[in-house]
Amino acid sequence: MEIYRICLAKYAGELVASGNPGRWNLRGQLVVYAAGSRALACLENVVHRSGEGLNSHFRVIRIDVPDALATEELTLAQMPPEWQLPRHYARCQPLGAAWYQRQTAAVLRVPSSIIAHEYNYVLNTRHLDFGQIRIAGWEDFAFDPRIKEE
Repeated sequence: MEIYRICLAKYAGELVASGNPGRWNLRGQLVVYAAGSRALACLENVVHRSGEGLNSHFRVIRIDVPDALATEELTLAQMPPEWQLPRHYARCQPLGAAWYQRQTAAVLRVPSSIIAHEYNYVLNTRHLDFGQIRIAGWEDFAFDPRIKEE
């Protein structure tokens, strides 16, 4: 399976986790977020960057996840009420934190809060199988200036 991450070019050489909290992880849990498509990765960046810094030099990282690698999934049926709203990260974090602590799979597939029927992927950099996940390559990426016009 190939998944995608858009990041500043200077960080495109490796899959590094900041430990900052996100929708699916608590502070200190070292995960990398990726998307099922380049387009979803673009939208995730636009939403989370609030239009700031979109003129910087970015790259799309193509990430290869071996098909045989165990993946867990959180389904829509498991989501708490209004899970997709930004103010409700605290409702989703325990679900991802539990996966991270179980250490049963290096990859967690989660529904996109932006596009229905699309998926994001959370990669546990501390899982024993994380070393099987590889950067397949990268491409320069520029956000279309019309995306966040004032």
